[in-house]
Amino acid sequence: MRRKYQAALLALLGLGLAFLLAGQLPLVANWQSVVPPLTEAPLVGRPAYPVREVRGIWLTNIDSDVLFERQRLSRALLRLSQLHFNAVYPTVWNWGYTLYPSMTAEKIVGRSLTPEPGLQNRDMLAEVISQGHRLGLKVVPWFEFGFMAPASSELARRHPDWITHRRNGSQIVQQGEDKRVWLNPLQPQVQQFILDLIVEIVANYNIDGIQFDDHFGLPVELGYDSFTVQLYQQEHQGRRPPNNLRDPEWMRWRAEKITGFMKRIFQTIKARKPNCVVALSPNPQSSSYRHLLLDWHTWVQRGLVEELVLQVYRQNLQKFTVELDRPEVQAAQRHIPVSVGILLGLKRRPVPITQVKAQVQAVRNRKFAGVALFYYETLGNQDSNFQKLFPAENPI
Repeated sequence: MRRKYQAALLALLGLGLAFLLAGQLPLVANWQSVVPPLTEAPLVGRPAYPVREVRGIWLTNIDSDVLFERQRLSRALLRLSQLHFNAVYPTVWNWGYTLYPSMTAEKIVGRSLTPEPGLQNRDMLAEVISQGHRLGLKVVPWFEFGFMAPASSELARRHPDWITHRRNGSQIVQQGEDKRVWLNPLQPQVQQFILDLIVEIVANYNIDGIQFDDHFGLPVELGYDSFTVQLYQQEHQGRRPPNNLRDPEWMRWRAEKITGFMKRIFQTIKARKPNCVVALSPNPQSSSYRHLLLDWHTWVQRGLVEELVLQVYRQNLQKFTVELDRPEVQAAQRHIPVSVGILLGLKRRPVPITQVKAQVQAVRNRKFAGVALFYYETLGNQDSNFQKLFPAENPI
């Protein structure tokens, strides 16, 4: 898309990506003291592993214009099919707007569709589904922004009581050059809005699944708004939340509330469309939980996630494989299909194809379900390389 959105893209790739692209991974001291202990229990009725390698790719509207014109999108999907990709994850919710015509958004935001000119008088999601299915691509819409919204968005302006904040009352979550706010994931009105968006897509589109990510968590410094404080007091004999934002019980309490909402999402999706796969594309567990109170290991163990696409955006191959070999990742592999998200770079800062190849091979060596690449625009002019990387025959 536009150059000014590059900073936003960096932020959306997950906490600490700016350091990762520079080859520096910030170390988290004593994270074991706040991350829940690893547990494992057998799941019933889990989906079968895919019979072919997952080869997915994200389609976003940040620093990318692939979604903004019908013919451009059509050519991109045909190209992906010819390169033997088999799954696409088109964004459907970000910047405080939907990227498909939405009666729910019309009611809550005041617009049924993002104001981006290239998406007007179209149903981008319907186009992706129609052509994607003809080409043999699975289509899994992606709720890219989750509970996050621009601070200046119409959503934030219309519903200031939906926004949570820090102990000092501040609300802004700075991401690159962009100022964000966070909708309170514990508040019933917020939950109903997000759930209505999800149901709208599940009920009205022939999708193969629906994907959430870390933005369905809550930044650990937030949650001191009056609604959350009062709820905490009701369940703790009148005591207020600890001043220490990383107090283990306070972290666990908030994370469990978010897990409870995820259970509601899962049950609602399955009641509407049992074959719709509920997918999640988080950062590694320690980062997801410590920074965003998203305990995806527990979600997997409770059967609330049917497909995991773990974002492992590392330049160093050793650091990359360390994340693949963590016990919670191996535990998830025993229950559900687990793919690995691999970074192709930014539009003007591509990752070397040798790095991509080495990471894909590391994933295959460990018998993961497949890979997903972030993101379409950074495929560049390397079709011959990706044809070799993804041959027509199944490598697993």
